[in-house]
Amino acid sequence: MGLGVEWLLDSVTLVELITDTIKRQVTEADTVTEHREPLVGFAAAGDPRFADLRRVAAPTHMMPEDVLPDARSVVAFFLPFAADVVEANAQEKERVAHEWATAYLETNALISRITAHLVELLAERGVRAAAEPPTHNFEPVTLVSRWSHKSVAVIAGMGSFGLHHLLITDAGCAGRFGSLVIDAELPATAAEPRERCLYFHDSSCLECVMRCPVAALGEDNEIDKQACWRRLQEVAGELGGLDGMGLADACGKCSCGPCALESAV
Repeated sequence: MGLGVEWLLDSVTLVELITDTIKRQVTEADTVTEHREPLVGFAAAGDPRFADLRRVAAPTHMMPEDVLPDARSVVAFFLPFAADVVEANAQEKERVAHEWATAYLETNALISRITAHLVELLAERGVRAAAEPPTHNFEPVTLVSRWSHKSVAVIAGMGSFGLHHLLITDAGCAGRFGSLVIDAELPATAAEPRERCLYFHDSSCLECVMRCPVAALGEDNEIDKQACWRRLQEVAGELGGLDGMGLADACGKCSCGPCALESAV
């Protein structure tokens, strides 16, 4: 890491800089979509759970050093949608709400702006950073992500996976994740070892399974990725180019249950 004597920011100050920048970017974003308070977490690039992703996710999953040579820390963040976005999408089983599709596109663009801004901001202070796109960074045949922002967020202590294969944070699962790899050491976020999914907690909830319009989810904790992807492509075709922002291949019905806005446990 190319730090000169003029670079005196300690790790705590760097954490505050990153966290405050993310929150300010969300607050000042010129988007139709409103977001709740962002969540931010940190992990050591050498955390052995990154290597585990090549076993539990895919052998091709990138390591932090694949994103950035000399990686030392990983920053994960979650931009939770406002309640009205969730409520709009929960109204019907089949139709995807305009509010949800807009939130999906606007938030992906916002995540790209946040990471680009952070890369520039940190470079001014002698810290190198790099990021993967917020979406569509998966293998086209297997549909397996090369860099799973959700899995990175788990390692950064931000939540646990639910039956719907979404990450449930203290602010729920309805929103979008982003991440950033940097070559400075940051204190890792202490993970709270608790279950946030009601089904895994006491088998009392199957909302996500019942809400899925293509039966891609089941109690066996498996997901039919191909059925889900076909559904997303159908939605994108139905909605067309949304307000000039591109195709919204989004559904989100499984995100609208009791864990949408908060941890259900």
